[in-house]
Amino acid sequence: MSNQAAAEDVLDALGDRTRRQSVVRLRVGPLPVGRLAAELPVGRPPASKHLRVLEGAGLVGHRSVGTRNLYALAPEGFTALQQWLVNTWDRALGAFAERMAEIDRGGERR
Repeated sequence: MSNQAAAEDVLDALGDRTRRQSVVRLRVGPLPVGRLAAELPVGRPPASKHLRVLEGAGLVGHRSVGTRNLYALAPEGFTALQQWLVNTWDRALGAFAERMAEIDRGGERR
C-alpha cells in the first residue's frame, strides 16, 4: 500500500468523532472493549465496530487475554499520517516561500 493510500485510510478512520475519542482514551494504555465503551457515547457493539475500523487502518491492535480483547494504539500506524502531514506542510511552506520571493523580485500580487 502506498503512503498516500495508507494516510487516506488513517484520515478516513479518524474522520469519525467516536473513533477519535477512542484513540484519545487508548493513549493511557490498553483497554478492554467494555471499559472503552463505558467511556464513549456508544454501547459496546458500536464501540467494537469502531475499533475494527481503527484496526483496519492500522491505528490499533488487539490481543486476547483470557476471554477479553485488549485494544491498544499501534504507533507505527500513525507513521503514514505523520509523513503525509510533513509532506503537505513542507509543500505549502515551499509554495509560500516561492511566492514571497516572487513578490520581492517585483512580481505581480494576486
